[in-house]
Amino acid sequence: MSRLAARTAIVTGAGQGIGRSVALKLAEEGASVVVNDLDVGLSESTVDEIVAAGGQAVSCAGSVTEDGFSERFVDVAVSSFGSLDIIVNNAGYTWDSVIQNMTDEQWDAMQDVHVKAPFRILRAAQPIIRSQARADADAGRPVTRKVVNVTSISGTDGQAGQANYSAAKAGVVGLTLSLAKEWGRYNTTVNAVGFGFIRTRITESRAVQDGTFVVDGHEVKAGLPPDRFAELESLVPLGRAGTPEEAAGAVYLLCSPESDYVSGEVLICGGGYHF
Repeated sequence: MSRLAARTAIVTGAGQGIGRSVALKLAEEGASVVVNDLDVGLSESTVDEIVAAGGQAVSCAGSVTEDGFSERFVDVAVSSFGSLDIIVNNAGYTWDSVIQNMTDEQWDAMQDVHVKAPFRILRAAQPIIRSQARADADAGRPVTRKVVNVTSISGTDGQAGQANYSAAKAGVVGLTLSLAKEWGRYNTTVNAVGFGFIRTRITESRAVQDGTFVVDGHEVKAGLPPDRFAELESLVPLGRAGTPEEAAGAVYLLCSPESDYVSGEVLICGGGYHF
């Protein structure tokens, strides 16, 4: 049964990794999905995969930190599918350094992508969420809408070398808790998923993936040294790093009807691992 039939979801950073798996999972459960990624080709590839499987999706490529992006993102959802029901703020990356070597640019970049971008998207979505809630109430058909913000155990526990990223992800938690209180009146739940050690291009062993990638003009190193990857994996009680599909499952839990009375919570998806 399609648990999310007649729902429209927007997912940032959905061209690859966890975001892609989230978009595919939501579409598999019946949602129409607006797929965002910085890379147009990756965004369209996820859309093509969803459509090939019989789902509905459109692309809205671009940087989530760009002025005007949030309004465009929300507009694409409403103009394409007629509603906005699920918001997943997933896009992000790390740019690590110990604090004495960390630049203002590194600090600002993390705040912009992890806190300011979700804030802007949620602000742009508010008029739509409010008007839909009023229309639902008038029609006597209450609909529970969902927001899932992605945080990290770096944000809940802290991590050496990640003062910028940890502070930003802690900010995501504050944003989530505050908006859960604001948007309850709209019958909208607002939760966060905090990821632990999940295999992505940022965390994969450099024995498997090496190189760099560029985000908003910043060159970022991909992957972890093999010995560091093995060390972290050994600390996970379940004995391994999580997969993007498992990470997407945690997001889906908070988008599903079964979580309609869960709001203002942070779900840790880390196989039992904490720093």
